Amino acid sequence: MNKRNIHPTAIIQPGAQIGENVTIEPYAIIKENVVLRDGVTIKSHAYIDGYTTIGENTTIYPSAVIGTKTQDLKYKGEKTFVHIGKSCEIREFVTINSSCQENSVVEVGDHCLLMAYCHVAHNCTIGDFVVMSNGATLAGHVNVEDHAIIGGMTPIHQFTNVGTYAMVGGLSRITNDIPPYTIGGGIPFKYGGLNIIGLKRHGFSLEVRQELSKAFKLIFRSQLKLKEALAACETELKQTPEVKHFIHFCHTSKRGLMGIGSEKNEEETEKLEAVLE
Repeated sequence: MNKRNIHPTAIIQPGAQIGENVTIEPYAIIKENVVLRDGVTIKSHAYIDGYTTIGENTTIYPSAVIGTKTQDLKYKGEKTFVHIGKSCEIREFVTINSSCQENSVVEVGDHCLLMAYCHVAHNCTIGDFVVMSNGATLAGHVNVEDHAIIGGMTPIHQFTNVGTYAMVGGLSRITNDIPPYTIGGGIPFKYGGLNIIGLKRHGFSLEVRQELSKAFKLIFRSQLKLKEALAACETELKQTPEVKHFIHFCHTSKRGLMGIGSEKNEEETEKLEAVLE
């Protein structure tokens, strides 16, 4: 390494903006519109393309590919962006594509960990402190809220939302929204209830956990229709910020919630496909 911590075999195109105390290891490639903030580390053979900005003290591991053209066939060369926050770890062979529509952004928040072989497609938004385990994949327009955890080898369908502090088990198949504060997984998907351990670790009070548990039971364990359950949540429960967010997330879901009719619909579709074959 030379005094700037940039190895002579690294390729940095003119126009790239390199901050202070940046380390770029052998054979990494940094294209002309990339911005690396202070303290970034780019490890060997990583490839950073497009209008990509990488935040302070983030580390990009070997063979990760960030900011390349979206795989959406509708893309016609519009100017799009990738923003990665500070203090993230983007591990080996992760791919993060750029967006599709003009001036749109793929965004990864602060303090995120994307383990090896994860994929983030166009127009995705990932909050802060998110963990994606090895081989987890986000299709286009997926939104993952703060502190969510996605298990290994789990695909998330396009336009799906994963709520804050939700924990999705590995080897699941997520085609509908996952409400905040919940834990579940498997094929077909089943809830285990609230992410109690995660909530305790992050300091949620007993009162908040109890009210969230009541909300979860009203929606997923009662015989009420979703609208009725949400109305009951609004009238019967203490309206803490967490309960309000839970209700709002479920109320505004456009894809529907995992665990409410989705598995039955998938089973019927599979039966129909089997007959057609």
